[in-house]
Amino acid sequence: MNTDLILKYFPELTDTQTRQFTAMAGLYQDWNQKINVVSRKDVDELYLRHILHSLGIAKVISFLPGSRVLDVGTGGGFPGIPLAVLFPETQFTLVDSIGKKMRVVKEVIDGLGLNNVNAVHSRVEELQGSFDFIVSRAVAAMPSFVRWVDGRIRQKSVHPLKNGILYLKGGDLTEELQGFSKAHIYPLSEYFKEDFFDTKVVVHLPL
Repeated sequence: MNTDLILKYFPELTDTQTRQFTAMAGLYQDWNQKINVVSRKDVDELYLRHILHSLGIAKVISFLPGSRVLDVGTGGGFPGIPLAVLFPETQFTLVDSIGKKMRVVKEVIDGLGLNNVNAVHSRVEELQGSFDFIVSRAVAAMPSFVRWVDGRIRQKSVHPLKNGILYLKGGDLTEELQGFSKAHIYPLSEYFKEDFFDTKVVVHLPL
């Protein structure tokens, strides 16, 4: 599986973006042998399980030029790096408290020549600044996550979706989202046909 999977759902990619998505696999395979940030099985299915999954957020929203997005607990750089390739005029800040993962993230950012991404080795609670959206891939249950990112969202919304959290999750979220009546669930199976997405969703929580 290669960039054909990405082009299937995002046919309007520029040559630069196609090149960057193509280069991603080699960079991750290379770095993963030195510092394990993605499981072996997942490296073989990088385009499906990590890159396309990250881009599920782009089916829910198109980030505007000049907007600011924070990726919390980015791990190996997901969803932040694929989104940064897709939205080159949006500023992304990727944060994780695990130093070795951030080392890989920085190397991948450099390898892809991304100049709209800032990688920060820190806990999110210690980070300064405010953002239009906070993205993440299931690093914690929603109540904890909301607590961590409290006060990080810009007041003024400029997108059709209200500023807040865009969270990639899976499984039954009934209990977890009980206290969040404004949360909206977007099933990724409506956008992507692969079985992997049958239980995957994007949760939008305006803050």
